Amino acid sequence: MVYDYIRWEEKAIANAAKKRGVELKLLDAKDILLLLDDDYTKAFGDIVLQRCISYFRSLHLTAALEAKGISVVNPFDVALTTGNKLLTSLALLKAGIPTPRTALSFNPKGALKSVENFGYPSILKPTIGSWGRLVAPLKDKDSAEAIFEDREHMFPLYQVYYIQEYVERPPRDIRSIVIGDEVVAAIYRVSPSGNWKTNIALGAKAVNCPITKELEDICIKASKIVGGGILGVDCMEGPDGLLVHEINNTTEFKNTVPSTGVDIPSLIIDYLKKSSR
Repeated sequence: MVYDYIRWEEKAIANAAKKRGVELKLLDAKDILLLLDDDYTKAFGDIVLQRCISYFRSLHLTAALEAKGISVVNPFDVALTTGNKLLTSLALLKAGIPTPRTALSFNPKGALKSVENFGYPSILKPTIGSWGRLVAPLKDKDSAEAIFEDREHMFPLYQVYYIQEYVERPPRDIRSIVIGDEVVAAIYRVSPSGNWKTNIALGAKAVNCPITKELEDICIKASKIVGGGILGVDCMEGPDGLLVHEINNTTEFKNTVPSTGVDIPSLIIDYLKKSSR
């Protein structure tokens, strides 16, 4: 397992491997040095579980490993798509999976036209990022113009204006954990009072969510369309049914395990064992 920061999830996966008698070597990606013309396959074993938080570190390391024929979970193409909200939206739309209406522009003037097309409020998101950082509600023209002006002075990545319509939903969303072809667990992430964001890191509460046929079908389809593996699929309960708004590569499940009682770390080890055969 490669990582760049040890979270609860990485500790739990390591403990699950130990209980199952599976040899799991932990490697800090920040300490890895690869000479690309050398054979470094022996250092990584039969299969690599990629758990780096950094999107770019994860991508570059996974590419180097796969170039030597090393099997990585999740593979490069899956990580590339799910780590970028725009690429995820395009994959969902191509497959006909319900997802919020989204606009793309590259300057404040175009971004403002996008918002006026959707109406206020709309949601501005960075294409790459997690934990709700730099996600901003655009409540009116004045706030939109001010936020867009700020973005023009930030790193070029944040000058890619990825804007979604505001979906009328309950004060919660759904995080489903998909391993292979199965939705193994799901939680509601209930927003704290007065906050529309549903990120656990920002104070949302995790509550067990029943896995309905509708939820199972849309999450499995979304997982398959991006390449499958071990994924967190996030859905919203819109007026006309569920919409997928995000798919997570190195998904967190610290709050899902106690809320659902599902031993996700052990299921991950079982999936890796099966995948390495």
